[in-house]
Amino acid sequence: MSELFCAGCGVKIQTTEPNELGYAPSSALQHEPVVCQRCFRLTHYNEIQDVSLNGDDFLNMLSRIAEKDALVVYLVDLFDIAGSWVTGLQRFVGHNPVLLVGNKHDLFPKSTNPNKLTSWMRRSAHEQGLKPVDVLLMSAGKNHGLDEVASNIDYYRNGRDVYVVGATNVGKSTFINHLIQNLGSGDSAITTSRFPGTTLDFIEIPLDDGCSLYDTPGVVNDHQVAHFVDARDYKNVMPAKEVKPKVYQLNENQTLFLGGIARIDYIAPGRRSLIVYCAGSLPIHRTKTEQADDLYERQFGHLLAPPSEGTELPAMTRYDFRTDDFDSDVVFSGLGWITIKGKGARVSAYAPKGIGVSLRESVIKG
Repeated sequence: MSELFCAGCGVKIQTTEPNELGYAPSSALQHEPVVCQRCFRLTHYNEIQDVSLNGDDFLNMLSRIAEKDALVVYLVDLFDIAGSWVTGLQRFVGHNPVLLVGNKHDLFPKSTNPNKLTSWMRRSAHEQGLKPVDVLLMSAGKNHGLDEVASNIDYYRNGRDVYVVGATNVGKSTFINHLIQNLGSGDSAITTSRFPGTTLDFIEIPLDDGCSLYDTPGVVNDHQVAHFVDARDYKNVMPAKEVKPKVYQLNENQTLFLGGIARIDYIAPGRRSLIVYCAGSLPIHRTKTEQADDLYERQFGHLLAPPSEGTELPAMTRYDFRTDDFDSDVVFSGLGWITIKGKGARVSAYAPKGIGVSLRESVIKG
């Protein structure tokens, strides 16, 4: 069979990998024109399906945005902001204004002060060299705050095109689907903006005022937990509803396991509180540190699960921290975090090699 290319976005058609770019069921090849499943769903259902790029391809695309006069809407996952950052974003989008939008606000406890969240996001952005024109919170999955975000996008774009960028797993597809309805996409067919030097095309969605909304593929951040566990364990690893903090009083030389994916040893000094923020279905197990290695060896995939039995993970890497802030978070990228109460705590955190582990000032204080 000769090669076929999607009439909507220009990518090569393939019929074997439903989750990969360019997929179309074999029956679709009998129709003219041939379009991939992603474009078909955009045309008929106003749905955007996510696709992904490697980091180099994604950044090549972003560098092309710098040549445009547009608003860049940068979507991050509030629950995994460390795993959502695209390093050097401001450099790649040039002088175009960036509107920073934090998604999955609904996962935070209802008592969380939204103003403190936006201030924290702004500080984090500045640490990344990013100077957003505004910072907004929303929940695309729960349809909270999307109308306000759409209104701000219309204000800040000031009659210009809009490019929506972000990493995978931040909820970009749901967000764009809402924008299509809110900003208006007319009845135009899908068109393509093919940028040289890239392996994929942006998807251009015409707006009612003659401008366009561009969907960009999500960059893959390999240090997120989602890339290490089997799909059957997602529901136990990624929270889908408000996270309820779990408080543990630990003595010196006690250990908490987050399933079999992460571990934290509280070394000293004294007795103090550790608060776990992660999916409610992720089991937490406490033990003496002197018994932790043996327990992990014997119970990985059983008592210490997820991951499910038979899953192979890289060997655990150790990270030693001493807390300088009164409350500090030890963050496991894509999994959640553990708040260490009080200054001067000495802890060791463990995660499979490749998963991001970091220390930050606590996001939720009290």
